[in-house]
Amino acid sequence: MAEDDETGVAAEAELKKGFETLEVVQPDRSVPVHYIYLNRPAQRNALTPAFFTDLPRALALLDRLPSARAIVLAARGPHFCAGIDLSTLAATSSPRSADRAAASELLRRRILALQATISAVERCRKPVVAAIHGACIGGGLDLVAACDIRCCDEGAFFAVKEVDLALAADLGSLQRLPSIVGYGNAADMALTGRGVPAAEAKAMGLVTRVFPSRAAMEEGVAALARGLAEKSTVAMMGTKAVMLRSRDLTVDQGLEYVATWNSAMLMSRDLEEAVRAQLEKRKPNFSRL
Repeated sequence: MAEDDETGVAAEAELKKGFETLEVVQPDRSVPVHYIYLNRPAQRNALTPAFFTDLPRALALLDRLPSARAIVLAARGPHFCAGIDLSTLAATSSPRSADRAAASELLRRRILALQATISAVERCRKPVVAAIHGACIGGGLDLVAACDIRCCDEGAFFAVKEVDLALAADLGSLQRLPSIVGYGNAADMALTGRGVPAAEAKAMGLVTRVFPSRAAMEEGVAALARGLAEKSTVAMMGTKAVMLRSRDLTVDQGLEYVATWNSAMLMSRDLEEAVRAQLEKRKPNFSRL
């Protein structure tokens, strides 16, 4: 427990140093939920090079923080995210080298580094809930596709816009969307670049909950995150890990994977506490991770 406390203190100290493109807050110290806000509202939260450093750092710190049992990814300003900043895109796509092969390899490494930032959302052990309002375009859609649960207000809309910039989306939409919305819907979005309104996004499964207003969404997402935070972190971590792994496996392979996982995790203190709390008709007191 002392080691957990030291880890938490160190992570909190790092979080207090702040971020260039994000704001990370815990609105209520009694509730183990942290919010990561995209925080460039004047630029519609377009993703700059600093963002691709800030986000994995923030997620790694929250992953280590015992007081963060659930994470909400939201945004300041009228829009969630307008995609990658065009100056960032231009710099990324134009490596300087006289050697064509060397330039291509440099560009490949840059793309892989950007991809790793988005994938950090999936790799975080804690559940990540996206709260989306306004525009969620291009890189913004890549980002929310990596979240565990997606919610939006009625004014939100979504678009894979890379095709209109004469390129193929390369930060995860083309890989994650088919398993979320089905191949046909993903192809429709990716090939046309059209805006998908909230109601259609709900119908195709891109979001699971649509709220009538931004205020209602913020209230609803807060309640959702509180509910997640009350559950066993061991169980949440295991459920997230098994689902992500099983996505790329056959059913039989996925069953074997979860059997192996639970052969260790079923021996957790949290399982004993959950059973005891049920019998004693009280709220469980789960371990901190």
